Amino acid sequence: MKDPYAALGLTRSATDKEIRSAYRKLAKEHHPDHNPNDKKAEEAFKAVGAAYAILGDKEKRARFDRGEIDGEGNERGPFGPGGFGGGQGFHGGDGQFSQEDLGAFFSDMFSGGGAGGNFGQGGFGGRRRSRRGADRSYTLTISFEDSVLGTTSRVTLPEAGTVEVRIPAGIEDGQTLRLSGKGAPGMGEGASSGDALITISVTPSAVYTREGRDLRASIPVDLTTAILGGKIVVPTPKGQVTMKVPPHSDTGTVLRLGGRGVAEHGKHKAGNLYVMLQVKIGKVDPALEAFLAEQQAHESEKA
Repeated sequence: MKDPYAALGLTRSATDKEIRSAYRKLAKEHHPDHNPNDKKAEEAFKAVGAAYAILGDKEKRARFDRGEIDGEGNERGPFGPGGFGGGQGFHGGDGQFSQEDLGAFFSDMFSGGGAGGNFGQGGFGGRRRSRRGADRSYTLTISFEDSVLGTTSRVTLPEAGTVEVRIPAGIEDGQTLRLSGKGAPGMGEGASSGDALITISVTPSAVYTREGRDLRASIPVDLTTAILGGKIVVPTPKGQVTMKVPPHSDTGTVLRLGGRGVAEHGKHKAGNLYVMLQVKIGKVDPALEAFLAEQQAHESEKA
C-alpha cells in the first residue's frame, strides 16, 4: 500500500482535523453506495479507509512516522526499510554475523520443520510469525432522529459482509464505533482479524438543534392561542405530542417538554425538548381587524 498521507492527499504536517476532513470527503466520494459496480472506486474506498486506520489513530500515526509500522499497520521487519539491516548487515556482539540473528531472520521467512529456528542445525526451521489483520475505517451516515434515539443499521463491509451496527442514543457527529474482528483478516495460523472503525456522520435536522442531551425547536403559534392560551401539536423525535400554551405568550416564550430530548442511555438520563414559540398572525379574523381599527381610532381621538 502506498503512503497513507498520499492516499488522503495530505503531507506529514497535516493536523488531526485535516486528516479527518480529508477522510470523510474521500470516503463519501468513493463509497460503494455512490459508485455501484465500480471496482476502481471500491479499491479507492478501501485505500482511503486503510489510510485513515493509521492516521486517524494517534498512536499508530506516531509509530508510522517513526517507521515502526508500514502503511497497512503491520510491524516492519527487524532490519528496517533498507533491506537486510538497513544497509548495516547482521551483527553479533563482536561485530560478526550472529547465528542467533540469522536464525531469527530465517524463522520469520520460512515455515516448516527444523530445530526451532536454530539455523545451522535444522535448516530454515521455526514457524512463520502470525500477524493481526489491519483495522479498516468507514463512514456511516444516519439521521438526526436516529442519533438522539439510537437505532440498529445493517451495513455491508468489503471484508466482513453484511453486519449489524448498533447506534447508541446520543451519539454525536464524528464519533467512532469499533466492530471487533470485522477488519482485514490476519496472516498466519490463529491470527485475529482487525477491527472495523465506523465513523458516524449525522445529517443536520431542519427542526431541532442539540445542546448536550437537550434539544431545541422553534414552533409557530397562532395569534388567538398566544393571547388566550390553548393547545398546540409539537413534533418530537419520538412523535407528535400536545402541549399547553399559557395565555399572553409572546414570540420567544420557551416551554419545556420533559424527557423528549436525547433518549436515555446507560447512566445518561433522557434530555428535554425546549420549545420556543413564534407567534404567526395567519389569516386575520374580520371581527378582530374591525376591533383593532376601532381601538386605533379611539387612541387617535385621545391624542
